[in-house]
Amino acid sequence: MSDHVVPHFHNDAGVPIIEIGSKEFMCVGANPPFDHPHVFLDLGNDSEIICPYCSTLYRYAADLGAGQARPPECVVKDKAA
Repeated sequence: MSDHVVPHFHNDAGVPIIEIGSKEFMCVGANPPFDHPHVFLDLGNDSEIICPYCSTLYRYAADLGAGQARPPECVVKDKAA
């Protein structure tokens, strides 16, 4: 499977806030091998959530599409085989 069913985001850049266009997603912390346990986060009716592992603040942005982020480099991309 080449695409994630649930979007995955990382914070290699160390930004304080990542805006995302998904209400359900996975935070991996940083790209491997420096990742933390991949944790599923669900915003539910909220617009913000903090990852319990890396303390990244994720904020829902309705103008972004599902799986998109601001900054865009925070989206986990599958490596080409």
